[in-house]
Amino acid sequence: MNTTSSRPSVPPVPDPGRIVLLTTSHRVAPGLLSWPAWQALRSADRVLCADGAHPQLPYLREAGATVDESAPTAEELVDACAGGRTVVVVATGEGEPALTDGLARMAGSGRVAMPELELLPASYDLPGARLLDLVQVMDRIRRECPWSSRRTHEGLAKYAIEEAYELVEAIEAGDRDELREELGDVLLQVVFHARIAEEDPEAPFSVDDVAAGIVTKLIHRHPHVFGDETASTPEEVKEHWLRTKAIEKRRASVTDGVPLAQPGLALAAKLASRVHTAGLEVPLPQDRGIGYELLALAVRAETEGVDPEAALRAAARAYRDAVRAAEGVDA
Repeated sequence: MNTTSSRPSVPPVPDPGRIVLLTTSHRVAPGLLSWPAWQALRSADRVLCADGAHPQLPYLREAGATVDESAPTAEELVDACAGGRTVVVVATGEGEPALTDGLARMAGSGRVAMPELELLPASYDLPGARLLDLVQVMDRIRRECPWSSRRTHEGLAKYAIEEAYELVEAIEAGDRDELREELGDVLLQVVFHARIAEEDPEAPFSVDDVAAGIVTKLIHRHPHVFGDETASTPEEVKEHWLRTKAIEKRRASVTDGVPLAQPGLALAAKLASRVHTAGLEVPLPQDRGIGYELLALAVRAETEGVDPEAALRAAARAYRDAVRAAEGVDA
């Protein structure tokens, strides 16, 4: 006689399914999704998107995905996954905070069998992608801001100089937060001028033209990186740079291209550097006066590898601190 008692059968636990929250970057061309994203879309029981104008929708539908333009609540989404179904939610540009908050509350209650939740990035920002945001923001400001819409290259020129000096100050102070901010201010000047340049009726150009020009220049002047030449020392790199630059510019004098409007010490040092690099022996003009004495000091600084502008600023800051100390003012 079998004395083993029979146990009641336990009903199987229903599969709560799976939610895939698909995120995309608006800085990447629509349709360029990762392979795991396409796999999730093709295997999903339902694909939902709350934004009927989402840039990905035409490409998803062209690829054969059926997308419902709906914004379910957390409860509705959980119900849609019941029975082991997979629902893909194509997130809007702002994400889905209301939906994810609702799912978190349901999971925290402990009263609901929650579907598996997966966050799947379908496209990623490449390095430099935020520059696209800057271009778009600048474009809108130029169109809609009463002040910015009236600016000209000439009117903005002084700001470029100011921002460059503030950047140098941040570098010399070693302030990393300030450095990041000042780099942004300098970048703004570049993008602002490029946006104004688009409106020129005779010779327009855009920020893409600016970027394309510097990319071409950098590649051409670095044949040891992008070409067949070799350079193992900074001096050899400088040689390559100067040689290719001379061929490009076809200058008659080593002084051609030196901006005469730059600060005096920097101008003197730049001229001395050009003369030194060219291997010329040019005696300094002999005359009495402070200007010629400063010229001699700038040439000496360049010869010794010292930036005379930076050296004078450092000395001036020390002098400022001494003045404040004499006044009894904190540095």
